[in-house]
Amino acid sequence: MIPEDLRYTAEHEWVSGDGTAPVRVGITHFAQDALGDIVFVQLPDEGTAVQAGDQLGEIESTKSVSEIYAPIAGTVVARNGSLADEPELINAEPYAAGWLVEIAPDDPAALGGLLDAEAYKALTDS
Repeated sequence: MIPEDLRYTAEHEWVSGDGTAPVRVGITHFAQDALGDIVFVQLPDEGTAVQAGDQLGEIESTKSVSEIYAPIAGTVVARNGSLADEPELINAEPYAAGWLVEIAPDDPAALGGLLDAEAYKALTDS
């Protein structure tokens, strides 16, 4: 369950888009499966500037609290407001309704430094 058209981080975030417009960010099926039932999500406010690798927020599940990291540098331009009332959307649809934020990238070329689906699959299979 690793969509071919997305880019990935070693911390199990996914990114959709080519960087010419804001990119959508979420956590992977692998990550939500490891977390278990998600009960709360803390996301940054719109307008927040982030650097690649910085903490972007937190996801709380019945098992633990996990940090979410920014896959690229940029500015948060949207956040998924549905997650405030329905954090379980991340479990149900991690690549669709369960997205987290949209980031306008500082450097669209930075997406090229993320993992492709094949590399992410190799990471999660090890």
